[in-house]
Amino acid sequence: MNLSRRTFLGRSAGAVTAAAMFPQFAAAAGAKIKVGACVVGLAQAKAAGLEGVEIRAGDAADVLEIGRPEKRAQYKKEMQETGLPICSIMMGLLNGSPLATDPRGPAWLEQTIDGAKDLGAKNILVAFFSKGDLLGKDNKLKEDEFASVVKRIKAAAPRAKDAGVLLAIESLINAEQNERLLDAVDHESVSVYYDVYNLGKSKGYDAPAEIRRLKGRISQVHYKNGKQYLDDDKPFFTACSQALKDIHYNGWIVLETSSPSKDGVADAKRNGDFTRSLF
Repeated sequence: MNLSRRTFLGRSAGAVTAAAMFPQFAAAAGAKIKVGACVVGLAQAKAAGLEGVEIRAGDAADVLEIGRPEKRAQYKKEMQETGLPICSIMMGLLNGSPLATDPRGPAWLEQTIDGAKDLGAKNILVAFFSKGDLLGKDNKLKEDEFASVVKRIKAAAPRAKDAGVLLAIESLINAEQNERLLDAVDHESVSVYYDVYNLGKSKGYDAPAEIRRLKGRISQVHYKNGKQYLDDDKPFFTACSQALKDIHYNGWIVLETSSPSKDGVADAKRNGDFTRSLF
């Protein structure tokens, strides 16, 4: 085959070839969706009938919380007690200390990759919001920061592959810009973490259309709905879920939901049950 990988994963052929390149999260129709959350701990998730949790890498420091063996030992104990896995690790610290500019960024990626491997987590949410937002005026990419991000993620990608971990980009950039980023990094261990609320509501993108365009390149999904329950906006989440079914998405939907009733377990259960009903 004489096509380059970049051409092979290009827009015209993406629907078929991306699925082949990313078998971890592009599977046959009808594959089981797992529902987790990043707003409750493992014990609460079990009580809510969820299947796992997403945890934080920790606040900005030379050694992140996820890099400390004693903290990982605590998580392992909780996983053993509940029987639930940690599905992913979110690097929310990058919103205040951007990967593009903070000199500690590459080391943080390495620590989180190693921590994810130790805990069996398969996705790392690499965040680009607030100070780390890659968009400038008129929703155009900040080219210097974009280039720095590509360089740093590209350097970390082989380590992620060796660890069996995916670096999943969650940002405010649109599908076309995400394609550009993935093509520039050009590595099978880098993917998109698609937040339907941030992109479909906050940014006003056509989330179902974007999901279909990114077929085979989305490794994890966030569902949230501001201060409401997910079922308060059933048409939106039905449309997003249909798009995920159309691309044969096989992975976690992580609830980043609020708690209107102030009962975190009950509200996570309600949102989780609703999410499952859509699949």
